[in-house]
This record gives sequence, structure tokens and C-alpha cells, in this order.
Amino acid sequence: MNKHKELLRIILAVSLIIVGITHFAIPEPYVKIMPPQLPYPLGLVYLSGFYEILGGIGLLVPPVSQAAAWGIIALFIAVFPANINQAINHIQIEHIPYSDSSWFQAIRLPLQAVLITWAWWYTKPSDREKQVSIIPKSLIPKELQW
Repeated sequence: MNKHKELLRIILAVSLIIVGITHFAIPEPYVKIMPPQLPYPLGLVYLSGFYEILGGIGLLVPPVSQAAAWGIIALFIAVFPANINQAINHIQIEHIPYSDSSWFQAIRLPLQAVLITWAWWYTKPSDREKQVSIIPKSLIPKELQW
């Protein structure tokens, strides 16, 4: 598994960025699953989308990647009530078949633990030579340890 750690980092980062963008492009499905007790659902959707994009980019910037991973974990925990709300109220999302079914929810809720574990993997120091970066490593000051 360690052999594929950096490939999986890219997959997680790109997935977060894409999903974050969809929070702005098509916010309605996310607003729909927000617990009604929370104020400003559209604002919260935009906020979570912003932090998904930021976290995805952060995973690919070595000096901040560990902090970004902790932020992603916090984000996954913060959005979990929306997933619970969808499960409890069997909220269907357009264009996602069976999104209101019990089996869909039975898979989706535990998936959050998988995502948290995946992000947690990147809270540990990585091999400086192997870690993927969107910034050329030659431009990262040597004083910045990661």
C-alpha cells in the first residue's frame, strides 16, 4: 500500500478539488441534504466546497500537506451530519440512482470512516523525495521541513 501512497494522494486531492468545485457549480444537492437545524445552508455548502478545494490543493503542497490532511479530517467530520440527515430522511439526489435507498445509505455512511482514514494517512511525515508536489521542490525553501 505504501508503494501507492503518492498516487492515492493525487486521487484524493483531485477528488476533493472536483467535489469542491461542484459545491459552487451545482449546490442544490448539497443544500438539499443539509440538516434543517443549521442556518444558511447555501453558505455552508459554499464554505465546505471552499475547504474541500483548499484541502485538495494543500495535500499537494509538501510544507502544508500534513496540516491540510488534518483539515480534511475535520471537514469530513463536519459534513457527516448532512450524510446522516440524508440517510434518516431518505433524501433522494437527482441523477444519483437509489440515493434514497437504505442500501445506498448503508454504504455511504461508513464510507466517511474510510475517507477519514485515507486523509489520516497523510497526517504522517512523507518521504521528502517521493512526495508529490504541485510546486517544484527546488522552489520550496530547505528550512521548511515536512
